[in-house]
Amino acid sequence: MSIKSFAAKVFAGYIRNKIDKWADKPEKTQQRVFKELISKAKNTQFGRDHDFKNIHSHSDFIKKVPVRDYEELKPYVDEMVSGKENVLWPGKPLYYAKTSGTTSGAKYIPITKESMPTHINAARNAILCYINDSGKADFVDGKMIFLQGSPELSEKNGVKLGRLSGIVAHYVPGYLQKNRMPSWETNCIDDWESKVDAIVNETVKEDMSVISGIPSWVQMYFERLIDKTGKKVGEIFPNFDLFIYGGVNYEPYRAKFENLIGRKVDSIELYPASEGFFAFQDKQDIKGMLLQLDSGMFYEFIREDEFYSENPKRLSLSEVETGVNYVMIVSTTAGLWAYNIGDTIQFTSLKPYRVIVSGRIKHFISAFGEHVIAKEVEEAMQEAVNETGARISEFTVAPQISPEDNSLPYHEWFVEFESEPEDLDKFAQIIDQSLQRQNAYYLDLIEGKILQRLQVRSVPQNAFQEYMKSIGKLGGQNKLPRLSNDRKIADKLNEII
Repeated sequence: MSIKSFAAKVFAGYIRNKIDKWADKPEKTQQRVFKELISKAKNTQFGRDHDFKNIHSHSDFIKKVPVRDYEELKPYVDEMVSGKENVLWPGKPLYYAKTSGTTSGAKYIPITKESMPTHINAARNAILCYINDSGKADFVDGKMIFLQGSPELSEKNGVKLGRLSGIVAHYVPGYLQKNRMPSWETNCIDDWESKVDAIVNETVKEDMSVISGIPSWVQMYFERLIDKTGKKVGEIFPNFDLFIYGGVNYEPYRAKFENLIGRKVDSIELYPASEGFFAFQDKQDIKGMLLQLDSGMFYEFIREDEFYSENPKRLSLSEVETGVNYVMIVSTTAGLWAYNIGDTIQFTSLKPYRVIVSGRIKHFISAFGEHVIAKEVEEAMQEAVNETGARISEFTVAPQISPEDNSLPYHEWFVEFESEPEDLDKFAQIIDQSLQRQNAYYLDLIEGKILQRLQVRSVPQNAFQEYMKSIGKLGGQNKLPRLSNDRKIADKLNEII
């Protein structure tokens, strides 16, 4: 064992103890965070507009601060971006994380001097918890690659602007600089395909021990490595033993990754976003990610099935249950207040509070009232993969409302297989039966002959990459929506294939 790996184990134990202290007192921790947030921001423009000086409890907060999404908070953000200080948080932000918007165009999410460390510390703590849980630390002596956006930043009225992953690249600790890959120059390449080729050339002869990124883009990196060498990834990198991912559910990719690597490797799931680093997997043998309660973020939750009602109930942490879909609402040291990040989560544990991401509140299929969500389609896909031995690269689902043969409508699954099942009809049947078990509305529509059984359509290799390229979102932190309530993606895919 090297000095570096020994020190990592000692530090990991120290950090684990610190985490356990706040995790064991969740409500008390959240109440402290809430009071600090209100006190710090009471003299900002937002604080004055919402009478923060007279907010003393969560019920006061609910009365004075409505839930908002980005479009509704945008007037305040626009003032900040124009150069005004003390709008949502004291002073000016350190950065704006630029993300793709929907109706509002580009979104500018503020990152402040108080919120920036929480992004860095959570990523570090995820790795340290893995070391403490598994006892494995030798990987710290190898090379580590983080597939991310360009670290080159622009500026807007004195505030740096860029992708979150590019901003975070400026905060890689000194002790990791010699281990970190790719090089700064390669990381700055904008064109994703050129960037992946450059990363392959830089890393193919290195001792890679940790690889991190969104699974779909790491998959592309692995395939290029195999094309170049004719070897499995695990043979190219014999000491590669840890995959760190976030952004999408890894389970549909797991079988393909194990085939590309040639063996199983440990993995850590993260839940980062521009708005905050919300959770990470802290135990290898327990489902769910530890919700970050001591990171300058106060959480509220609204049941998904009540979210669009006239006055949905906003729950505190002490009021949630396991197995229920909630829309997560956050207030943060970045100046986001009762902010709807758009994600739905489920609690897998309440002692401590662990979550899984179940989908997006705007990403679902309910063209016929079925309200099928991402978690349900991913679990159904996983069942089909496990039972048939198929391996998939990517998939998405859209409603087919008006079939050309005038038959009943159905859900159309576009699937890119690495290894197609022997019986595609059986594959579709397994998925359909799983959805019927998970979703009573879908079952009723099938039994009532409103919908026919779903259909699986096999698409050519790289079709999804071509789709993402066609809309200017190839690579980086961009993710393909699992579900659509319309056929925009389906129609574009049909043009490509």
